[in-house]
Amino acid sequence: MNDTDYFALFGLPRVFELDLQQLEQSWKRVALTVHPDRYVTASPAERRVAMQWSTRANEAYRILREPLLRARYLCELAGVDLQTETNTAMSSEFLLQQMQWHEQLDQINDEANEAMRLALQTELSARQADVIAQCSRLFAVQAFAQAAEKIREWMFIEKLLSQVSTSSLVT
Repeated sequence: MNDTDYFALFGLPRVFELDLQQLEQSWKRVALTVHPDRYVTASPAERRVAMQWSTRANEAYRILREPLLRARYLCELAGVDLQTETNTAMSSEFLLQQMQWHEQLDQINDEANEAMRLALQTELSARQADVIAQCSRLFAVQAFAQAAEKIREWMFIEKLLSQVSTSSLVT
């Protein structure tokens, strides 16, 4: 088993634009190899190692199959800390946009306006798709620090989309 990183574990290239079908096939192959049921008659140490590898394979699969988690992981592998807890620096344009979106969400909730909620959800989804495309281009040229900035935007949009989706509308 290759222990260097999740991509290597599955024999996949270290890229953002990952072939998800190939990922799933590789995960199944690895999971079958290290599945604890195959080690029922093995020594306790071997069973423990198999369990650790199985857990690692499942975690790797979970992270690589989700684009946002995969993007964060690629930055981590490149030594770029997203500093999600401490670095909230974003472009003034994006900060202004955030304020506008929050005001729209407040208005949607105050007025219970389903049409406005759907419009905001559509706008956010389009912006998210644009940010993902930008991340993809930045990863392709190994511009990890710039990708990290876009990932922080992506995380904000993802969170706001979740809030919009679960906003309660009184009818």
